[in-house]
Amino acid sequence: MSEQPGRRRERSGRRPKGLGKRAWLTTQFVRRILRTLAWSNFVHVTVVGRELVPKSGPVIVASNHISMLDAVFLWGALRRRAIAIAMAELWSWPMVGWLVRRLGHIPVVRRDSVSGQSAIAQAEQILRYGGVLIIYPEGRLVASGDTEPYKPGVAKLALATGVPIVPVGTTGTDRVLPMRRNRGDGPAFDRRQRVRIQFGTPIDPAEFDDPETLLDHLRRRIEDLRE
Repeated sequence: MSEQPGRRRERSGRRPKGLGKRAWLTTQFVRRILRTLAWSNFVHVTVVGRELVPKSGPVIVASNHISMLDAVFLWGALRRRAIAIAMAELWSWPMVGWLVRRLGHIPVVRRDSVSGQSAIAQAEQILRYGGVLIIYPEGRLVASGDTEPYKPGVAKLALATGVPIVPVGTTGTDRVLPMRRNRGDGPAFDRRQRVRIQFGTPIDPAEFDDPETLLDHLRRRIEDLRE
């Protein structure tokens, strides 16, 4: 991908924790566990188009968000290490908090503009060091059939850095682990349900003049991948 004028990615500051050796070793260990579970069909997972993710260089991976399990399946489906922007509450959970710290993920406090700006700054640093960033443009869990406006951060980040966005359509995770309010009398966890992670062709931000147009295109691409 050629860089646009004014968008040269220069490394500055300390290398992000999520791109260090400790995070790499943890990534390898946890993904080995996830792949073992996938091979054993503990949960049936189908991954489509994984080869569309560039094998090197910075990239933003953007997906819809329908279950707390989304990041587990998407992060596990990638073959490169990846850092996600995630809700800050995870950092206080037993074991999960240790893991997200170890992996160098980026916490964000919802509806807090200062936290949001800090998360975007950290995300840009990840990209400047050639990393993979996972982001959920809706900013929260969205139940099947509901809609939530995409937050502009992903588009602004792509336009500012010139980094491509790989759209992802995730389906089935909301049936494996549904939101409590949508569970009804069903099980809290249903491993019989099938999960599908479908990657799409990268979107070059250089083809768009403003964040709104890029954001609208990204939404349509993700929706198409969910069908």
